[in-house]
Amino acid sequence: MKVILQQDVKGQGKKGQLVEVSEGYGRNFLLPRKLAVLANADNMNQMKQAEESKKHRQAVERAEAEANAKKFESIMVHLTAKGGTSGRIFGSVTSKEIATQLKKEHGIEISKNKIVMDEAIKSFGTYELKVKLYPEVVGKLKVQVTEVE
Repeated sequence: MKVILQQDVKGQGKKGQLVEVSEGYGRNFLLPRKLAVLANADNMNQMKQAEESKKHRQAVERAEAEANAKKFESIMVHLTAKGGTSGRIFGSVTSKEIATQLKKEHGIEISKNKIVMDEAIKSFGTYELKVKLYPEVVGKLKVQVTEVE
């Protein structure tokens, strides 16, 4: 019996997959619990349309991420912090502060989790950080940290 899985089923497959299962397992377990539907012509067409719409949505999201990555190359985020002697900052600059300042200065809202900081910013200067916008799409954001006057 061929069925299309509606949810992930351990040992069978992921949601949206077409799998071959035994008659009893399909009729007595998968179908009554709405974990799968029969693989008839209507359901196959719905599955194909869902796959096509998912691919289209992913292509649009990837294009937006690539456009944002290009936009980040020309942007510089300016932050100010209190500092002590020898050019060190009291505390450190966090990705949350960078995301907040990016929204304030340039109107671009991104999650703090997408900003990749190899190590904490603890001194004044200009830094180039990576921003993970989409799988395999990484932008570079310049951050300048200056001392409060």
